[in-house]
Amino acid sequence: MSTTGATADPLAALGTLPGVADSVESVRRAVDRVYGHRVMRRRSNEITSEAALRGARGSAALSGADWALEEVRRRSDFGTDDEARTMGAALRLSAEAGQLLTIWRQSPLRVLARLHLVAAADRADQVGRPRKEDEPVEEPLIGLPLPSAAEAHGRLEGLAGLIIGGGSAPALVTAAVVHGELLALRPFTSSNGLLARTAERIVLVGSGLDPKSVCPAEVGHAELGREAYLTALEGYVSGTPEGVAAWIAHCGRAVELGARESMAVCEALQRGAA
Repeated sequence: MSTTGATADPLAALGTLPGVADSVESVRRAVDRVYGHRVMRRRSNEITSEAALRGARGSAALSGADWALEEVRRRSDFGTDDEARTMGAALRLSAEAGQLLTIWRQSPLRVLARLHLVAAADRADQVGRPRKEDEPVEEPLIGLPLPSAAEAHGRLEGLAGLIIGGGSAPALVTAAVVHGELLALRPFTSSNGLLARTAERIVLVGSGLDPKSVCPAEVGHAELGREAYLTALEGYVSGTPEGVAAWIAHCGRAVELGARESMAVCEALQRGAA
């Protein structure tokens, strides 16, 4: 989608698309249910830590490393093969995201550069900066046409301007647009999917919708499946009102499923089973 146009707040305008208001309200109810659980009053740090782990596992699964949760808990070496490196990058990003919340609103491009540095630290001079025109992109699971580096840079600057400028768009809408743009543009040479999902979480947390980061959308995206994820993304990239609204609704459902996951963790803790 284009982030430039005649409206002063194009992200807020997306909130008026058919069905989007319902998705926003449904997400709010799901998040409120988690925060209202009695375990959250006493053990919220544990829920946050568990959500971070499960979110990283879900994000890695969508990037080709679909490991069982217990395998993620057990492993300590994440540099042995491509799947292990993907999982390690997802875990590092999950840990780093909470340190960048205050910077995001002032300098989202700086945050994205930092996230890429964290995710792809073994790639020498390609890390921490947008790709150049002649550089290939390693994102095999995203088969959409790749915009030129110039177009990617321009749209990324436009998106950053909207974030810095603030606005009245619901958190879900902003998070979905950030996520969708990063996947569509793939502005870095690698790890764009992992970065896009981490950025989505940063928006949801930093906006105040999920301040304790206990509703991991990555869990929901993985549960909904890669095929549904890519189909919804194609709708977003099409730029049609229906396609963009469907992508926002898909992201909303992912947040709801992440909230449901943490509700289950709360219930398990309450029973003394976890």
